[in-house]
Amino acid sequence: MPVPGSITCPPPRPTLPRTRECHSDRFPAIGTVAPDVRGAVRGGENGRVPYPAPYPPEPVRAEPPAAPGRPLLTQSWLDLAFLHWAADPAEVAPLLPAGTVPDTFEGVTYVGLIAFRTDRVGWLGLPGVPYFGSFPETNVRLYSVDALGRRGVVFRSLDASRLVSVVVARAGFRLPYQWARMSVTRTGDVLAYTGTRRWPGPRGARSHIALRVGAPIAEPTGLEHFLTARWALHNDFHTGPLYLPNAHPRWPLRRAELLACTEDLICAAGLSAPSGPPVSVLYSPGVRVRFGRPRRLRSG
Repeated sequence: MPVPGSITCPPPRPTLPRTRECHSDRFPAIGTVAPDVRGAVRGGENGRVPYPAPYPPEPVRAEPPAAPGRPLLTQSWLDLAFLHWAADPAEVAPLLPAGTVPDTFEGVTYVGLIAFRTDRVGWLGLPGVPYFGSFPETNVRLYSVDALGRRGVVFRSLDASRLVSVVVARAGFRLPYQWARMSVTRTGDVLAYTGTRRWPGPRGARSHIALRVGAPIAEPTGLEHFLTARWALHNDFHTGPLYLPNAHPRWPLRRAELLACTEDLICAAGLSAPSGPPVSVLYSPGVRVRFGRPRRLRSG
């Protein structure tokens, strides 16, 4: 029986070919999935939609949608490291909010580990706060689509170093923020992101990522657009599952060389831990973001 607050992982699945070590040193591997994997998971009842979704997903759009009216929230995301591994939609589906299913690219869904700096969070169009609104953050996210075909992300965890921000996000929006000891440092073209979770837990879950920033990407691949051009999040809020849109300039993306990666966050988020290298490693200097008002999810 696991000790309360400890990290446990699902059983291992078939692993990706290993060409570079990037893994949790305590847990088994995240799995890959063949392009023909399908199934009836989270199907049909209580607002949950069958998988695949009953409507085709909206096109992946690299350009932002129209900006929301008066924004609910503004902030900047800076110095982002995007790491992604392939995942089995059948493993991901039970972790998503009711009314959504895994979004897939050529039959495969993905789990992302995204490390960055949040800067100057502001509410209702007010100027951003320089101290309490600025902090390192690392999130574990999945990719979702709802019954109306709207693509989004689902956060399994969001580690941040400002306790006040963590408490407000957990209480006000039911987002799975975690208070952590964190840092982002830069030496020339090398960035290092570190974090160790404090509360609520599992305590001690950690991450260390180091990468070297490379050349700008003139035209991202279809997969790179799929993983980064996401214009909403799906989440179980207090009133039920909601869709929260956002808008920002098109991502300025750069190639990146992964120098180090040790992490427990993916496993702590309820997924099998990666044992092979990420299938995608990207960097972005960042964008300014506007979040619109949440909208209730509909099942069809």
